[in-house]
Amino acid sequence: MYKSILKPILFSQSPEKIHEMTFSWIKRTFGLPIIGPAIESAYGFDHPTLEREVFGVKFKNPVGLAAGFDKDAKVIDHMAKLGFGFIEIGTLTPKAQEGNPKPRLFRLPMDAGLINRMGFNNGGVEAAVKRLRERKSDIVVGGNIGKNKMTPNEDAEKDYLYCLEKLHPFVDYFVVNVSSPNTPNLRDLQEKEPLKRLLAAVKAANDAKTKPKPILLKIAPDLTQGQLDDIVEIVLETGIAGVIATNTTLNRDNLATATGQLTSIGAGGVSGKPLKDRSTEIIRYIAEKSGHKFPIIGVGGIFSASDALEKLEAGASLVQVYTGMIYEGPGLVKKIKKGLVRFYQNSSR
Repeated sequence: MYKSILKPILFSQSPEKIHEMTFSWIKRTFGLPIIGPAIESAYGFDHPTLEREVFGVKFKNPVGLAAGFDKDAKVIDHMAKLGFGFIEIGTLTPKAQEGNPKPRLFRLPMDAGLINRMGFNNGGVEAAVKRLRERKSDIVVGGNIGKNKMTPNEDAEKDYLYCLEKLHPFVDYFVVNVSSPNTPNLRDLQEKEPLKRLLAAVKAANDAKTKPKPILLKIAPDLTQGQLDDIVEIVLETGIAGVIATNTTLNRDNLATATGQLTSIGAGGVSGKPLKDRSTEIIRYIAEKSGHKFPIIGVGGIFSASDALEKLEAGASLVQVYTGMIYEGPGLVKKIKKGLVRFYQNSSR
């Protein structure tokens, strides 16, 4: 029903407008006494073979909601009803910021992708904390943190530490995001020495807590092999928990969308199917290069159970979806989980 009826209606409006409308609808309806349980019953599916323990955290299943959908922790309890194993909020920054000017989110239907240049638009970490205090579900929550646009890179460490301090009691793991292409110069923090200093500072602040939380690094798909080698070295040297691979890509080669349309859209990172193979390639490379010494969360172009399995077999311990859900509908999570269970059951025979 989603692809034949709802999707054409939703795709007739601007992507960000539909995102806002969907948020409003989710908040109004998913918490209602009859509708909420009905949604949970329709979309819920778990099985013992799906359970995972990764970086010391227990997950009911390995399929998560990627950062960017619920930046401000507004619908965690609601989205949990769709059967996710975990939800990642953010990217959050110390101060609220508007992000880049609209329009800043674009569909690429011919490529089953999106281009976004949102620019870390969010209401600030303290507003998110107020909502996290009130959440009721026990779903695993990750906190994706970044720096404000106006913060120079030499002061970025302060922004990440501020977000860590505020969120620490309320999330189960952290993600250091230095890989968004939509904040000026942010990706410069992926270079070896700046990244090592940043992660060491974040890890030291986290380790000083009574109950430290896992720290992960989210990386770009546009890194060279040498840079990926540096990432592996830094993760092992700093002792952070793992990596999320990958963020959106600046590469627009081999897209079916007309060149003129892409030029008209302008800057931004590509997500969805165009990212699938590159993100899997990076997952496999990092897993093999590191000797599988740390967990990887795989994200990028997951539209089916076979896509998720591809990431897991490449070396990911968990996966995340976002763009795939926009194109395939909210039933995607259940389809992936059922497909994984079938595979695991058939493999054990």
